[in-house]
Amino acid sequence: MIRIENLSRDWEGFKIKQVSLDVKKNEYFVILGPSGSGKTMLLELIAGMWPLDSGKIYMNNEDITNAPLEKRGIGFVYQNYMLFPHKTVFENIAFGLKLRKIGKKEIETSVNEMMKLLNISHLKDRLPRNLSGGEQQRTALARALIVYPKVLLMDEPLSALDRKTRDELMLVLKEIHQKFEVTLIHVTHNFDEALQLADRVAIMKHGSISQVGDVEEVFRHPANGFVANFVGVENIIKGTATMDGDVTEIDTGNTVIVSSEQKTGPVHITVRPEDITLATQKVATSARNVFQGPVKEISDLGTLIKLTIDIGDPLVVFLTRQSFLDLEINIGKSVWTYFKATAVHVF
Repeated sequence: MIRIENLSRDWEGFKIKQVSLDVKKNEYFVILGPSGSGKTMLLELIAGMWPLDSGKIYMNNEDITNAPLEKRGIGFVYQNYMLFPHKTVFENIAFGLKLRKIGKKEIETSVNEMMKLLNISHLKDRLPRNLSGGEQQRTALARALIVYPKVLLMDEPLSALDRKTRDELMLVLKEIHQKFEVTLIHVTHNFDEALQLADRVAIMKHGSISQVGDVEEVFRHPANGFVANFVGVENIIKGTATMDGDVTEIDTGNTVIVSSEQKTGPVHITVRPEDITLATQKVATSARNVFQGPVKEISDLGTLIKLTIDIGDPLVVFLTRQSFLDLEINIGKSVWTYFKATAVHVF
């Protein structure tokens, strides 16, 4: 649907560098990255708001690199909504249809249907200054969707909203995606949005793409240290990998961890806390990684308890509150940790 090839732009000292992406038709694609990574600029380049220094943009295999914005069939929703302050909700939504010289009766029918879908019919005569953040965002979505774009670009569409409103609008975005069969590219730094909405994600850093994949792949198998840290992987350990038959042994200098992935040389490994089993006594297990060590830290996360175990390297484990109470764990207590070789990701 949208194919970007080696897209580059140098703009006031910041660079988008050789970005290539392939977004499928009707896909919900999320671009994640910290502030200043170039996410908004990438969206604006896709939309045609700025010329490229190099690269190509294709939509449905048609080269739109030099096509004007209004000819691309792309809708854009900004973080700050960008509503016309002097126009009512109805007039804001109708704006794109009026530009297309659509008849008055058809405009009225289309806008009323769109307002009904987004539950803002009761706001039709209000000005933007009299709307809440959530109401403004619904209006901005309606204005973008009313012309039935092939692609909808959204720049941090939920970031300015409170948690309850954000959760409500995530449900609206899911409904929009299904109902309109539109290809969505959604920029955010919020992992919850990616987990709940994305078919696939791209991680962006300093104007380039670090990794692309489905949510499970990126969160469980980060491609490098930046991605691992950014997506919140708790256990990142450096070591040297050597092959032993069909498994890899990673010597961290303090212990040896076994992985089913095949790598050699200097590496990092990650083990997600939820893949680690903990016991207060040694038990029989098929897990290749079995380590004993004292509890160094205990953090109460609400429904979960986060433990840091010293196995030579610090190892973070999550327990439910009930399991934590049942095991009677305290600082300094020696415990056993178990995790399978398949749970160890090497990069």
